[in-house]
Amino acid sequence: MTGPDATSGSEAQAEPEQGAVLTAAPPAAPPPAPAKKRLKRSTKIGLAIVAVVSLLEAAAFSGTFFLYSDHYVSTDNAQVDGDKVDINAPATGVLTRWTIQQGANVTPNQVVGRIEIQGSGAQPQWPIKSPGTGTIAVDNAVNGQYVTAGTELATAYDFNNIYVTARVAETDIRNVQLGKPVDISVDAFPGVPVTGVVEEIQASSAGSFSFFPSPDTDPSNPQKVDQYIPVKIAFTNTGGVAVTPGMSVTVHIHKQ
Repeated sequence: MTGPDATSGSEAQAEPEQGAVLTAAPPAAPPPAPAKKRLKRSTKIGLAIVAVVSLLEAAAFSGTFFLYSDHYVSTDNAQVDGDKVDINAPATGVLTRWTIQQGANVTPNQVVGRIEIQGSGAQPQWPIKSPGTGTIAVDNAVNGQYVTAGTELATAYDFNNIYVTARVAETDIRNVQLGKPVDISVDAFPGVPVTGVVEEIQASSAGSFSFFPSPDTDPSNPQKVDQYIPVKIAFTNTGGVAVTPGMSVTVHIHKQ
């Protein structure tokens, strides 16, 4: 049959029957996860070598640490020191006739300059004298400088009598004995063998407590702090290098 009736019939066939259940199309499956990239054999060997080397280094460090802790008392809280000769201004005024400079030698009661007193008619001058023997290591003064009484103008050391001052933790000081040999590493001369001997152990340390918070806010909360005992070490061999006061060193004091 043709005509309008035929068209209506085909459209009716296209329509779903009444009571039919409509279902949605199933979701598309997710793409498969990419396969894990396996490490190459050479990469695995390289990682294994790195791990072994790291373990060996850690073992060597631990062995060295225990070796030193068993046989030595070590500290890097140390420096080359000496008996200071401080040259100070005896009065307030203008510095004149300053005759010394770094590297100059001074002797006891040597006049190294004068202080011109200002504000008086005669303008008297006070002599500046060296209190001891030594070589000027620090020169802080210039002629014409206005200084006040007590100003440190220069510092000298007796380079024939220099030593090391090492600050040893109070927990280790019981293992430090007079006369024990000391191996010294001078930061300025790495690899140079320098030796010494324990000459003096100071009888006291710093204060035993600090306050935290400040004593002004809570004085009832004292906190214990580390204590250090100064140990004087005389040089027995400087390895042919010129050690001078102020140089940083690391010391290893023999226990046995």
